[in-house]
Amino acid sequence: MVAYTYPLLDIFWTMLWFFAFFVWIWLLIVVFTDIFRSHDIGGFAKALWVIFVIVFPFLGILLYLIVRGGKMHERAASAARRQQEEFDTYVKQVAGSGGSTADQLAKLASLRDQGVISAQEFEAQKAKILS
Repeated sequence: MVAYTYPLLDIFWTMLWFFAFFVWIWLLIVVFTDIFRSHDIGGFAKALWVIFVIVFPFLGILLYLIVRGGKMHERAASAARRQQEEFDTYVKQVAGSGGSTADQLAKLASLRDQGVISAQEFEAQKAKILS
């Protein structure tokens, strides 16, 4: 009964439009995140980009990707690197860089047991301590 009112080709077109809309929303979020993450442009330029992307969404996103898209990856990589360094500093501070290796491992294990760090983070920090 449904096949007569909604053919297979229409289902494919609907799926295509749905995923295209999903990709566009994802790009919109990435562009807004990058606008506010950028430290190389001032507040006025950020406001202009936001207004441009809101008023002319498709054109705004495309122009942003053309004009500033080359540096988006670099900003994301530097943010990830900075976050990893802050995490490493935090773990060293909490675990304490002094004391024996066994004390450091015990502190790391207690952090893992408390849920402060994950098992993967525990293994990475344990490898650093043992090396």
